[in-house]
Amino acid sequence: MDAQDGNQQSQQLILGHNVFLLKHPDVPDIEKVSLKDEVLNSVKSNEMAPYYETLVADKVVELDQNVLDAMRAKNEEEIKKLDEKIADAEENLGESEVREAHLAKSLYYIRIGDKEKALEQLKLTETKTVAVGQKMDLVFYTLQIGFFYMDFDLISKSIDKAKNLFEEGGDWERKNRLKVYEGLYCMATRNFKKATDLFLGSISTFTTYELFPYETFIFYTVLTSIISLDRVSLKQKVVDAPEILTVIRKIPNLSEFLNSLYDCQYKSFFLAFAGLTEQIKLDRYLHPHFRFYMREVRTVVYSQFLESYKSVTIEAMAKAFGVTVEFIDLELSRFIAAGKLHCKIDKVAGVLETNRPDAKNALYQATIKQGDFLLNRIQKLSRVIDL
Repeated sequence: MDAQDGNQQSQQLILGHNVFLLKHPDVPDIEKVSLKDEVLNSVKSNEMAPYYETLVADKVVELDQNVLDAMRAKNEEEIKKLDEKIADAEENLGESEVREAHLAKSLYYIRIGDKEKALEQLKLTETKTVAVGQKMDLVFYTLQIGFFYMDFDLISKSIDKAKNLFEEGGDWERKNRLKVYEGLYCMATRNFKKATDLFLGSISTFTTYELFPYETFIFYTVLTSIISLDRVSLKQKVVDAPEILTVIRKIPNLSEFLNSLYDCQYKSFFLAFAGLTEQIKLDRYLHPHFRFYMREVRTVVYSQFLESYKSVTIEAMAKAFGVTVEFIDLELSRFIAAGKLHCKIDKVAGVLETNRPDAKNALYQATIKQGDFLLNRIQKLSRVIDL
């Protein structure tokens, strides 16, 4: 993406998020007016003619032929200048200058939103690159293109390529950056467990400001941790983590969401959870998994509550969560039917009875089943050999 200074988020990833909000049905029309202005201003200021055509084709913005023609003219003029610099470097300068000239052209294609030409030019720049660190930087540019266009195939291949490069060498700073990129990819593809491990491993070394601010990183870390970690690990790695404690209160409802779950304050947890739903729904990476995440969080909190009881009245549980008996009854019946909760409802007595699975018994049954399967295979094989 565009070169980043200090702790600045990539302007194009901000643009990608704004375009996502423009397409989102839950964003009010009055907000979309200012969002459209922001998108158009960003497109015009970066002369993004190819990306503007994509937005027009997707009916995100209306076509203004004069604007498009002006941007195309500027693109052609700038590319001509960059080609002249490349030719001059190849004739009069060294390999390092040639590489820099090719990189400048790659970055310009990225800046104007020409995905195919940007990737092609990055490959050409890589052929001029010797140092592993510089090759890694090219992979990071490719990863940012992948996140801008939400091209998960490109992201996956680039992460694998980066890992192969690290086998040749590479500094810790870039390795730590890659953890965040991979964590974001895992979260965006619903691998919350792996995302949690990668995010937690990057908390104290976070420098990936081009992807998102540190507050957003902590937001993602807490959300993924809640549905991935057991209670003890959550306390050690998240609730008491000093890096998280320094910023968590800056994010609305997040501190209450985390602490009320750990402290078993279920009514407060549901209130904080309700406050976070809009933020999750309007997040570009979490939006596709909104319903799944909501189910997983409720599974965690209901399981935690039921862990303390052999049996409990539905009314007592409803009171603890600050909801109606009818709501809890409907919720639990769905989760029990889906095999998410290990309990049964005695509707007549209005009682929930837990039936936690016995791990040793389950292992014993699995061993017996596998043994039967193996004996059947041996018998079949013996018949074939006898023949």
